[in-house]
Amino acid sequence: MDRLIVNYTGREKRFALLKDDQVEKIIFDRPEQRSQVGNIYYGTVTKVLPGMNAVFIDIGTDKNAYMHRDTLPSYVLSEDKNHQHLSSLVHQGEKLLVQVDKDATGTKGPRVTGIIEFQGDNLIYMPKGRYVAVSKKIADEQQKTKLRRIGQHLKTAEEGIIIRTSSLTSSKEEMAVEWSKLRLQYEELVMRTASLKKPGLLFQKDSFMEMLHVTIGRMTVGEVILDDLPLKQVFEKEMKKSQITFTFYNGKDNIFSANRVEQSIDKALKRVVWLDKGAYLVFDETEALTIIDVNTGKFSGKGDYQETVLKTNQLAAIEIAHQLRLRDSSGIVLIDFIDMKRDQDRLSIMELMERELKKDEKRTKIIGFTALGIMQLTRKKTKVPLSEALQVKCPLCDGTGRILSAETIAFRLERELLEHRTTDHEAVLVETTKEVKEAFAGPNETFQAAFEESLQLKIYFSVKTSHEHYYILKQFGEMSEISRKAAELY
Repeated sequence: MDRLIVNYTGREKRFALLKDDQVEKIIFDRPEQRSQVGNIYYGTVTKVLPGMNAVFIDIGTDKNAYMHRDTLPSYVLSEDKNHQHLSSLVHQGEKLLVQVDKDATGTKGPRVTGIIEFQGDNLIYMPKGRYVAVSKKIADEQQKTKLRRIGQHLKTAEEGIIIRTSSLTSSKEEMAVEWSKLRLQYEELVMRTASLKKPGLLFQKDSFMEMLHVTIGRMTVGEVILDDLPLKQVFEKEMKKSQITFTFYNGKDNIFSANRVEQSIDKALKRVVWLDKGAYLVFDETEALTIIDVNTGKFSGKGDYQETVLKTNQLAAIEIAHQLRLRDSSGIVLIDFIDMKRDQDRLSIMELMERELKKDEKRTKIIGFTALGIMQLTRKKTKVPLSEALQVKCPLCDGTGRILSAETIAFRLERELLEHRTTDHEAVLVETTKEVKEAFAGPNETFQAAFEESLQLKIYFSVKTSHEHYYILKQFGEMSEISRKAAELY
């Protein structure tokens, strides 16, 4: 049975979908990280790049937005697309209405489109779309033809319309009323631009509530547990006829902790994920791609080696598909499965991955195995992954996961002290960590003694505790002065 856990109290809103008591999806909404997808902005074109077939647009946020030529209204409405140069379609300083279809990630700004969508219950209205589309979920060709005719009747030549699955239960008149309301929303938005003197937000989408409604709408049976009573009552009123049970939670522990969701969040943030029987996965995420390494670990199996490899890779494939959903990893994904010698084993893993990825709400595509045996796949990217939403770069290692070793810092200290070999100072006071001091001094301080003799300089240390290895040359001077200072700091 599906369970949806909704943590609505507090500034951070969250919900988690559980299938068979396993967390499948976690959605977070924070004021400072709120998704921009669906937001509509009034922007100014800052750069036109014909070589990239793209423009950059100031929408009033920290980073300029990126838009490809193919989503420019002037290009979509053009009769002769093959001979249209970008500079003839748009110019620097031009004002445009744009909608975000992909959040900013890393150093990249948001991606926007000039083909704005206004979503209704049965229809999606596009002021500059210029086409009619029917939901792919509607299989009946006669129904599709009928709905296309309705769409052609409702729209003007410039407008676009997408007819949703829910329209099957609506009349032509109801669809016409909804279409008029959506068109009016757009006209009101255009009127508001007249009072704007600089780029800015015109319409903000409540992505969290929309995703919550969509997730509940996809549940046929199950339970929704909420920690906010008014929200529970709203959903109960909206979904009277459904087979979903709505439960109010008012326990002392946080609703996520009480339902063991916090443990899944912690697991989704770890670099190493353990599988059954001692095998494990290693996740490395960069801005451009996600790399996953599969290891047998303690799993030795009872049969031959290739059977052990296949079983480990099967366990890995199932967990990787689950982790991609849970972590919301996207873009390019490279999976280094344990090397399989048999072609049928690779085919088996490909088929298993395809089955598991069908559970994913986001569009995924398996490219296949490279010559080196690495599986390539892509997953549609719309917002930042879980790791980026909940974590920041380490201030010590700048996100690399590594810092300079004590030995490296000790060698740097040695080289800098050598630069002072011609000075008249008798001693130096060095502030550093215990590990750097020990690496510099060597076993039984033999290196330090030899170094001091060759340099004719006595070295005193002031040891400090730090997560990052470092050194500071605090003071040069006479032996008595530096010795006294070192004793005071000891």
